Amino acid sequence: MSNIPSINIAGRRIAADAPPYIIAELSANHNGKLETALKIIEEAKKAGADAIKLQTYTADTITLDSDSEDFQIHGGLWDGKNLYQLYKEAQMPWEWHTTLFEYARKLGITIFSSPFDNTAVDLLESLNAPAYKIASFEAIDLPLIKYVASTGKPVIISTGMADAEEILEAIDAAREGGCKELAILHCVSGYPAPAADYNLRTIPDMINRFGLVTGLSDHTLDNTTAIASVVMGASIIEKHFTLDRNTGGPDDSFSLEPADLVALCRDSKTAWTAMGHVDYGRKSSELGNAKFRRSLYFVKNLKIGELITADAVRSVRPGFGLPPKYLEQIINKKATRDIIANTPTTKAELTK
Repeated sequence: MSNIPSINIAGRRIAADAPPYIIAELSANHNGKLETALKIIEEAKKAGADAIKLQTYTADTITLDSDSEDFQIHGGLWDGKNLYQLYKEAQMPWEWHTTLFEYARKLGITIFSSPFDNTAVDLLESLNAPAYKIASFEAIDLPLIKYVASTGKPVIISTGMADAEEILEAIDAAREGGCKELAILHCVSGYPAPAADYNLRTIPDMINRFGLVTGLSDHTLDNTTAIASVVMGASIIEKHFTLDRNTGGPDDSFSLEPADLVALCRDSKTAWTAMGHVDYGRKSSELGNAKFRRSLYFVKNLKIGELITADAVRSVRPGFGLPPKYLEQIINKKATRDIIANTPTTKAELTK
């Protein structure tokens, strides 16, 4: 299985033949409070997530301070705001980053981020970020991808809204920038996104088409889609994570709460374990139950040499006699021994 694509983040191998790598996306769920951000990291660690992920931008590095129609948001979760107002509210203060990185490392959970411009990459490099995530909306920003790739760190690219050609362009940009360890995430950039939009059969096609570690960035409201993606080959699952969906933050309403994340970490790994490998043999949990299969038993007393008639043998449980497939070969044979009713047939009955 050495030809299976893999990447390594902070000592954790990520591949189809390893348990799924669970990323808890903190995003804007800090709601402007450092204490909330720290608590989210703590709860992600308790839940069993492999990594916590931030978003590193300011309103000024991601958009323009303009009230023109181009910058207005109509409909959806952020209706009535302009882009600058949204990102001003949602941004992770850069002065928090050192504290957050130090706390995550103290707890023993991997921490990295999505940078949205080159200055964000520089900040994250100063903190020795172990990997980088390219957000779906930035998957077409090829210069940014190249700059991120130039760090030499593993890169994960979300592909929401990107078609196959754009995904390939992003991959090529990462390779051109020097990225050696690359993964892509199937994603639907709806907030929330309905499960029906996910078309999870795309995941094995992506694996075959691009030959990369492939995962899922999931914006549905529960865990069903994410767990199903593991069966389709997803090696990474990313879900937004919050302490309370009802807090009113920009991303709270479509994020998992702590109990949900616990279930995701548990159930996705169960799904991966259940996939196993192709195996038609008897399983360990079945070994003691083979005796309860059906087999052929004598139901009449017979003397040696006596004809074994159809009413003298039945297929019943337990399984200590010959398998039922031998019934026709036994009927009309002569008994090779004195037979007592309710005893199992043997290979001796096949010889005469």
